[in-house]
Amino acid sequence: MQKIIDAHVHLSENRGDALIRFARLNGLRYTLDELLGTMRKYNIVRGLLLSPPLQGPAPLSNDKIIALCAKSGGMLVPAITVEPNAKEVKAAVRLAEDHKEEVKAFKVRLGYVKASAESPVFNSVYDYAESEGLPVLFHTGDTASSNGDLVLSHPLTLDRLANKREELVMILCHFGSPWFEDVAELIYKHPNVYTDISGLITGGGYAEKFAEWLAKKICEAIYYAGGAEKVIFGTDYPVTTHAETFALVKRLEIDERDKEKILWRNAERVFGL
Repeated sequence: MQKIIDAHVHLSENRGDALIRFARLNGLRYTLDELLGTMRKYNIVRGLLLSPPLQGPAPLSNDKIIALCAKSGGMLVPAITVEPNAKEVKAAVRLAEDHKEEVKAFKVRLGYVKASAESPVFNSVYDYAESEGLPVLFHTGDTASSNGDLVLSHPLTLDRLANKREELVMILCHFGSPWFEDVAELIYKHPNVYTDISGLITGGGYAEKFAEWLAKKICEAIYYAGGAEKVIFGTDYPVTTHAETFALVKRLEIDERDKEKILWRNAERVFGL
């Protein structure tokens, strides 16, 4: 069995975690033991752990994410979530510096926060990320809550930032769903822009047809980009199960070498894992 890298995972031990409802819908316990056990089952050797949202405006603190990673036996590595105010940005950079060996990325929650990717408040994070070769993940596309701002989370809002900061490695989470064609253009146009396939599977009366549609959209983007060098595997656990995400990859009408790139090679290169 080939190794896998899951570049988009959530977890907490907080009862106010807003993702608990997704865990229940998916029949998951949403615990560290469950996550690590599932990773071993699928030969997932690393998982990039991101702060889940809490019941309220703020995500889980980055300190708690680092603490969870420390209990994972090296299987989980932290991404630092950055909120758009000067104090939080300064703290995020300081935390990344203090945990330089562990931290592998930053995350900006576009659509959930009232700031664009080009907001000057993020400049010091981008500067630090460029200097250390750390990618920045951006939430793009649909939001899990009805009060999310789709104007701010639309993937094309990142085009200008990619032009301005050609040394900044940018990862557009969730393939910008439903704007797959726009993400296809961005990963084709910009050498520094990547995307992930996390959190795409949802239930509903047309679940099977929707999964077919997703696979078609992802394949079309890969065909347009000329290969899968810019596409990264991620589950968005517990929003989507590992089994569902692997089933999505299996549906892709691409060669096995490109599937290997998606499943681990691209993430290994981009995150330095």
